[in-house]
Amino acid sequence: MLSFISKKNLAILAISTAVFSTSSAVSAADAKYKWTFQSGAQAGDSFFAIQQEWAKRVGVMSQGEIDIDLVPVNSVVAYNETLDAVGVGILQGHIADPSYFSGKDPAFAMLGNLVGAWSSPYQMFGFMEYGGGKEVYNQLVNPYGLQFIGAASTGVESFVSKTPIRSVEDFKGIKMRAPEGMVQEVFASINAAPVNLPGSEVYTALDKGVIDAADYSVFSTNQAQGLHKFAKYPLFPGFHSMPTLAVSMNKNIWDGLSPSLKEVLSVSVREFGYDMVQRLEMLDKQAVVEAKKDSSIEIINWPEEERAKFRGIAQKQWKKWAERSPMAKEVYTKVSAYLVSQDLLAK
Repeated sequence: MLSFISKKNLAILAISTAVFSTSSAVSAADAKYKWTFQSGAQAGDSFFAIQQEWAKRVGVMSQGEIDIDLVPVNSVVAYNETLDAVGVGILQGHIADPSYFSGKDPAFAMLGNLVGAWSSPYQMFGFMEYGGGKEVYNQLVNPYGLQFIGAASTGVESFVSKTPIRSVEDFKGIKMRAPEGMVQEVFASINAAPVNLPGSEVYTALDKGVIDAADYSVFSTNQAQGLHKFAKYPLFPGFHSMPTLAVSMNKNIWDGLSPSLKEVLSVSVREFGYDMVQRLEMLDKQAVVEAKKDSSIEIINWPEEERAKFRGIAQKQWKKWAERSPMAKEVYTKVSAYLVSQDLLAK
């Protein structure tokens, strides 16, 4: 984590920690800026609590100047309406999966979940912070009246299956739950049979044999929901899907902030991204330990050559999406250049 944060930013984090430890609370009534941010998470989601901790931390780091009321999904507007709501000031910010807004521009889908691109959230963080991702995202959202602050993620998702899937070829004929859009297109291209199902129906669909497998969530969530009762062959660590969570706010408000408060927000979001990933990774590892105690469960870890093969297939879909809008092409160019520079993509 520390290799990604400058000495200047570390100093700000150190100051914020000291302030947090010596101040019992910062009065919201004294805040200069009072904002409402809407999350894409439900109130009961484990990572929503982590997001709320970030909002409180901003108050401490800004020494009480900023008070963020972070509300769960659909509290003010629908989950896919927050882009417009932030732009016009109904909300002051949001934490959202950019894929929600792919109807406005296919580039949002590419930035929200570029299937097969990331084997680790740290790769995506590197792209966003140092590989041109932040700049291209702002190029996309600034015309909508938003400023992108930084990215977080729940991590690379696992994959659950009722039959062993040890290679790309093993996906042939597999009936699987997958989100609409790029994800479905990638799996269809390797001869799987993707179907639309809400997450709430995955358990029942596996139980009744409606599907053989599911692209759903991270390993610990899959286990907690009991999917291992039917899907005894989870693929872990994941490689195929990793949603991005974009933290953005109203651009007019951002432009009016002092440099120090902009830095507070930028550093806090960066720390929040790592905090969420590390805590959910810990839960995943705990779940793996528990799963290994069950001899009927086989955790399948794909070899690097199969991961590379899947990524190569996904890249062909990236190219198709890149032709759907000028911004989608810009995202494709930036991401491909970054992956090549990191030896993560065939040159």
